[in-house]
Amino acid sequence: MILYHGSSSIVEKPVYGKGKTYNDYGSGFYCTEHRELAMEWSCNEGTDGYVNRYELDLSDLRVLRLTSGDYTILNWLAILMENRIGRLSGPIAKRGREYLLQNFLPDYKEYDVIIGYRADDSYFSFARAFVENGISLRQLSKAMRLGELGEQVVLKSQKAFETIRFLDYETTDHAVYYVRRKSRDENARRDYEKESEQEDLDGIFLRDIIREGMKQDDPRLR
Repeated sequence: MILYHGSSSIVEKPVYGKGKTYNDYGSGFYCTEHRELAMEWSCNEGTDGYVNRYELDLSDLRVLRLTSGDYTILNWLAILMENRIGRLSGPIAKRGREYLLQNFLPDYKEYDVIIGYRADDSYFSFARAFVENGISLRQLSKAMRLGELGEQVVLKSQKAFETIRFLDYETTDHAVYYVRRKSRDENARRDYEKESEQEDLDGIFLRDIIREGMKQDDPRLR
């Protein structure tokens, strides 16, 4: 597969173990198959960036596809909570975090590559709203499709880092792509606010999952 990594620098050789531990899936090298998204991620306000292009052969790598039918959005959320979501307010949120980690956390650290949602700031806030019992599971699932964020591909193991091959790079113009990134986030937040204002009387909330002891194989979570 061809991958893109947006950055403030040219990265010809990603370094295993260098990534921040509090990213979505922990320490790793975060990429996307979508060039335009990588361009947006490469730019900060007032600063141009670089989009690095790579080739990755998955044939000999263990790949966890969180967006496949084998997993639910709760599996993604459990990983996100272990790595990014820290302090939570209220007993339901704290209990919910514990319950999801106990019942929905995959053995993601055993894989070479993870493919799943990307939690930009707006999407991170959607996840927190669900954990704090503010929106239903259906509303969270719908929110994660807002803004056409796409998937991210994360290299987790030393083997994956040794497999990826740098191809080339291009410079990105912050005057264009920072604006697009900001617009994408604002549109997602606006659409989310409209959705969250709708009362989901029949929806499944985190308190329902805890109270009824729902597990990974519960058909109501699909």
